[in-house]
Amino acid sequence: MGIKIKKIIKKIQLKRTTVLLLVFILMAFVLVRQLFDLQIIQGENYINEFQTRTTKTRVLKSTRGNIYDKNNKLIASNVLSYSLTFEDNGTYDSTRQKNLTLNGVAYKVLKILAENGDQLSNSFHIKLDKDGNYAFDVEEGFTLSRFKADIYGHALIDDLTEDEAATTAEDMVAYLSGNKGFSIVLYGDDAYTDEELKKYGLPKELTKQEVLDIAIMRYELSTNSFQKYMAVTIATNVSESTVAAVMENQNELQGIDVLEDSVRQYVDDESMGPLLGYTGRASSEELESLKKENPDYSNDAIVGKAGIEQYMELELQGKDGQETVTVDNLGKVLKIDDNTTVEPVAGNDVYLSVDADWQSAIYQILKQRVAGILLNKIEAVKEYDYKGENDASRIIIPIYDVYNALIANSVIDIDKFSREEASDTEKNLYAKFQQKQQEVFDTITNRLTSSDPPAYKDESTEVQEYLTYICDTVLRDTLGVIDKNEVDTSDATYQAWANDQSISLKDYLNYAASQNWIDISVISPKGEYLDSEEIYQALTSYITDYLKTDTGFSKLLYKYLLMNDQITGQDICLVLYEQGVLSKEDDCYASLASGAMSAYDFMINKISNLEIEPAQLALAPCSASAVITDAKTGKVLACVSYPGYDNNRLSNNMDTSYYTKLALDKSSPFFNKATQQTTAPGSTLKLLSAVTGMMEGVIDDDTYFDCTGEFDLVTPSIFCWNKQGHGSLEITGAIEQSCNYFFNMVGFLAGKNSDGDFSENLSLTKLQKYASEFNLDKKTGIEISEASPHVSDSKAVPSYIGQGNHLFTTSQLARYATALATSGTVYDLSLLDKVTDSQGKTLKEYGSSVVNQMSDVPDNVWNDIHEGMRRVVLTHEQFNGLGVTLSGKTGTAELDIYHPNHGLFIGYTTSSDTSEPEYSIAVRIANGYTSGNACLTANDILKYIYNLADEDTILTGYASSDTSNTSND
Repeated sequence: MGIKIKKIIKKIQLKRTTVLLLVFILMAFVLVRQLFDLQIIQGENYINEFQTRTTKTRVLKSTRGNIYDKNNKLIASNVLSYSLTFEDNGTYDSTRQKNLTLNGVAYKVLKILAENGDQLSNSFHIKLDKDGNYAFDVEEGFTLSRFKADIYGHALIDDLTEDEAATTAEDMVAYLSGNKGFSIVLYGDDAYTDEELKKYGLPKELTKQEVLDIAIMRYELSTNSFQKYMAVTIATNVSESTVAAVMENQNELQGIDVLEDSVRQYVDDESMGPLLGYTGRASSEELESLKKENPDYSNDAIVGKAGIEQYMELELQGKDGQETVTVDNLGKVLKIDDNTTVEPVAGNDVYLSVDADWQSAIYQILKQRVAGILLNKIEAVKEYDYKGENDASRIIIPIYDVYNALIANSVIDIDKFSREEASDTEKNLYAKFQQKQQEVFDTITNRLTSSDPPAYKDESTEVQEYLTYICDTVLRDTLGVIDKNEVDTSDATYQAWANDQSISLKDYLNYAASQNWIDISVISPKGEYLDSEEIYQALTSYITDYLKTDTGFSKLLYKYLLMNDQITGQDICLVLYEQGVLSKEDDCYASLASGAMSAYDFMINKISNLEIEPAQLALAPCSASAVITDAKTGKVLACVSYPGYDNNRLSNNMDTSYYTKLALDKSSPFFNKATQQTTAPGSTLKLLSAVTGMMEGVIDDDTYFDCTGEFDLVTPSIFCWNKQGHGSLEITGAIEQSCNYFFNMVGFLAGKNSDGDFSENLSLTKLQKYASEFNLDKKTGIEISEASPHVSDSKAVPSYIGQGNHLFTTSQLARYATALATSGTVYDLSLLDKVTDSQGKTLKEYGSSVVNQMSDVPDNVWNDIHEGMRRVVLTHEQFNGLGVTLSGKTGTAELDIYHPNHGLFIGYTTSSDTSEPEYSIAVRIANGYTSGNACLTANDILKYIYNLADEDTILTGYASSDTSNTSND
């Protein structure tokens, strides 16, 4: 049997190769079967297991409401754009891995933005200064303290430690980029290896700007650390090329996404800037306040920062929607759950009462008129001697002041003079500056360290200006080294410095140190210097070092290089071309460069053509304002402040260099001249005095006073503008002639008590009573920032002619004019007409708001007022041939002999059909010399409004050629 079996096995015995082949076939079958199971049968399950799937809620951005003018012209709207968002959606084995991952992604995004001409959008208050050092972009104060508290994670500023409160920008970046922050740059044993940097796409060395930018992105991301999958916006309004680059590299950009968004767009008109304001990223304070009204605000919300945008924020802000999405570990959307989608709701639309065309035209008129006054006063001299002059209307503007203004107000950037790419003209100016700087520093060092420096009064005017700049501008006002709260202004040594000028700066500073008037912590936070001598030594070293980089002091040196004829007006004017302020293609460049055209003629030409505007020079005058109201409703039809600004450059991705330029501009474009600037009203207030006098029984229609030209019942005497005297006048004649004597007498008699004695307080009380009826003691209700008015509470008799210490804005004078036009109907002013939803459905209408009706004032008083105001216009040649019925009152507000007077005009027009008042107007030209110039401005405005002349003859684009040198008030 055994033999048979062996024979059978032998028969079926295979070759070894065959056996091996069968084994391989069997193994291959098993492998193929397993691959089939993995890829086909279980493939989807394994893919799902491999990918990290996360369900999250994604925000759908709403759009901000539009803003329209009274004629439904769109003046603020939204344009579709793209934004980049950043979220932390990763899982990490360690904090080190997390920081490397997020920093690597941030760096790659920065590179994409830079390559495509885009940038981060943020409100971070640290930047690189001109020397490449980290610096705060805001001065010491609440904003900076709030920023520091946010960075260090404190809810309250008071929670800052002493070291945190005193931290510098360099310290803060070191904190954020180090191991206590986001570990962007590490040193020593903690330093990243080359392999780590390469793995996460980071360079071996980052620039200071890159470190700052990554820190900004990481900080923004950290503000949502309590919500891991909540994205923050890091760049807005990015280009399509950036979008394409991000999408192409999204597998390397974990947490980065492209979001459809919108950016704010305004009508291209500087007149609208101060009125509309602009939008920007909400600060922590703004968010805290807004969330009380609407808790839906996100941490990266864009909100109104000024003007109507800010006032109507809650109406304009839309409501974001949301949707639930499933994303993978790279943030790629895998699925959208349509059932959970909540569509965003657009913000409401706001309609203004303002006419945008009027606004723009009046802005141009103001600019032309101010430029005309400026041209009329510029003379080809170096200096103006104020000594012995007592008439501010005779002040002239030396051409050297014009040259210097180009540097003083940063029309020319002196920092560019030292750059490698500077022109030969710029390099020549810088070489002379360096020599001058060393000479002046030697002088200052001598004055601060020599044993017996000269008293201040014995110094030259030039050295006095340097010393004043050091003491007042730098040490007191800018740095706070001299603590104003500690200085005893009654101290004899202080008096010797400030008033008598009989001691040196060295003597004053030494004494200030001994009296603890010096805050040593500013120059030595650690407080190494203890006694007064050591404090003074530290202070002198600090002064010199500080002045080397202080732009304001450098500008002062250039001023005296010019005044000493070490540099010329031609040099400065040529730099306007070298720096691109003016184009070399114009007709004047070759003539100026060759000397065929003088620098004086050149500047006159450029100001006349408005290529160089009054606001750029910031001389006096450089600003003006006008407010027009509907006299029947109190609605504001135009509210114009010159200079304005381009709010398109401040919204969305703020142009920080433009913002800084505006903030430092000496013409103060951020300061609304129509609603925030207050001045004395001048003789425009005599109409209030007329009402006061007649209502208090001091005068009536038949009262006559004989103006002799001098009112001598008070000391000192008050002179009438007509020093020869007007003779006998009653109330309407006194208004027509703007007679100081007449209204001084009203104020004097109003102050007579029952004993026949004059009471200052009684006179003022009566004037204040009727000022209150006109609501001159209250804000107008206008929906943008407005300064508080002040009715005079001193110098009673002068107060009746608009002197004393009255202070009013142009908007407040416009309401006053409206009340006069309507015989005592006092409105709250308003810029608003209505609010609608995005579909046009009216949600709210803003009607007239009458806050007082002066019904106690009888018709005969109003008749006298109206008759007098009409006669004012008829006797002012500036209104000859106007073509519309206008009544008004001029005013010239005097300052001092060193500054030109303010020129004012208020008035109203009446309908030719109904004789009812139509429009009220208030115009003020600060430092405009005379009220006649305000009248000419009002005349142009009314001609435009009523189409009384060809538009091209009004809006010429050139400085006005006709000016007024007289003020009959």
